[in-house]
Amino acid sequence: MSAFLPGAAVEIKEVKEIISYRYKDAKGNPIPFRFKPISTERIEELEKECTTYKKLKGQGRVRELDTQRFAARMAIETTVFPNFKSKQFREEYKTQDPVEVAKKVLCVGGEYTRWIEKANDLNGFGDDETLEEMAKNS
Repeated sequence: MSAFLPGAAVEIKEVKEIISYRYKDAKGNPIPFRFKPISTERIEELEKECTTYKKLKGQGRVRELDTQRFAARMAIETTVFPNFKSKQFREEYKTQDPVEVAKKVLCVGGEYTRWIEKANDLNGFGDDETLEEMAKNS
């Protein structure tokens, strides 16, 4: 039981990952993104924010989750760097929506998909080995 008490779990620190090879530092090296998992409570909040309800004839009120928006919002919250929520980014890309900023920065489809997949993995929605490796490396 003690392994499940507060403070017993291994905290997963920030993880670096190359998402795009188009953005490079002064030495010409790709700039890694930094990620950190978010809490279950925050994931639930994001899910609620991305859920709508529709009345369908014969079915009553039906819940509809915008899965693409949910995945992107979770990736926004999981990404420590670059901070797509920053005022500077939103002003430069002329949008208040951090998801739209991310889509513009990661305009190559594979980059955007890689970013979403990394956030999913870090939050336990991907390969269990990813979380296991992160815990070992923390």
